Amino acid sequence: MIHTFAVYVDNKPGVLNRVASLFRRRAFNIESLTVGRTEQAGISRMTVVVDTDEYGARRLEANLYKLVPVRRVENITHRPTIARDLALIKVSAAGDVRAQVMQLVEVYRARVIDVSAESLVIEATGTEDKIDSLLEVLRPYGVVEMVRTGLVAMARGTGAAVQRAVEAVPAGHDNLGDYSV
Repeated sequence: MIHTFAVYVDNKPGVLNRVASLFRRRAFNIESLTVGRTEQAGISRMTVVVDTDEYGARRLEANLYKLVPVRRVENITHRPTIARDLALIKVSAAGDVRAQVMQLVEVYRARVIDVSAESLVIEATGTEDKIDSLLEVLRPYGVVEMVRTGLVAMARGTGAAVQRAVEAVPAGHDNLGDYSV
């Protein structure tokens, strides 16, 4: 089963490596990993998607908490969430094929963000299924290149409990040499 974790960490060098190494050492494959700053200075949020059972998910959550730069971990798998993926897709589109590709882009509520003589670059945002579906209808035209961000997910609701938990850890918390997992 796919599990999605929201991991709040200190925004410092080496933190991403520590978190990814934990998954590697435990022999879990990361399906998707996105990282970005949050509304709170000095805090980043990782959205980590892993294929594991319930026992493995509990183990991962417990081990993540052992890492010093980790402030909060939420397994948002079973909560109501909003999840999005972003893709940039370069498609061969010369001549009269271009109009057909542009119609498909419009149907998927995507956008053409670059036009050249032989190709179009399309930006699509939505669920993973929507991006996969768009990709499949564009393949016959010739997908030249593609990049995806990976899943970004957020639990619905206020999130006040997460904010309080992140704020509960002192800002000077910087024992970066004292971790073991």
